[in-house]
Amino acid sequence: MAKTKTQKINQVKSGAEELKKNQTIILTDFTGLTANEMNALRKVIRSLGGVFRVIKKRLLKIVFEKEGIRLNPKEFNGQMGVVFSPRDMIETAGNVYNFAKQKKDFLKILGGFEVKEKKFIEGIDVKRIGQLPSREVLLGQVVGMLTAPIRKFLFVLNQKSRTQQ
Repeated sequence: MAKTKTQKINQVKSGAEELKKNQTIILTDFTGLTANEMNALRKVIRSLGGVFRVIKKRLLKIVFEKEGIRLNPKEFNGQMGVVFSPRDMIETAGNVYNFAKQKKDFLKILGGFEVKEKKFIEGIDVKRIGQLPSREVLLGQVVGMLTAPIRKFLFVLNQKSRTQQ
C-alpha cells in the first residue's frame, strides 16, 4: 500500500528529529530478515537507547539534505534500515555487528555516519569497529601488558631464591 503525502511528510519529520537527537547512524540492508528477527534487532537497538527505522531511500535522502548531510542512500542496494543511536559508533557498531554475525547473510552493514562530526564511515570500516573488543577488555589487555615484565622479574627472583636454599 502506497503512503500518503502526509505519511511521507511525517516520516521525514520523525527522521529529522531522530537525526538531531542521536549521535550515530548505521545504515543496514535487512533483506531476508523475518518479522521476528526484525523485532529482535529492534530490541537490541532499544537496549542502547536507540531506534531502528525502515525509511525509503528517497525520503532518507530528503532527511539528510535537510540536515546538510551529503549522503545519497540511493547508492546502496537492498532495503534500507536505519539505526539511530545516542551512543558512540564503537558501542552501536558492536551490537549491530554481533546481531548481523548471528544472522549471517540477512543483515548487511552498509555504512555508518557520525552526526556530530558529519563523517561517513564505509560499511567495511563499521564492521571492523564492531569487531573491536569492549573497552573493559582492552583496558585489561593493557594492564596485563604493563604487569607482565614485573611478573617475569618476580618469577626470576623467586627461582633464584629457591636455588640458593
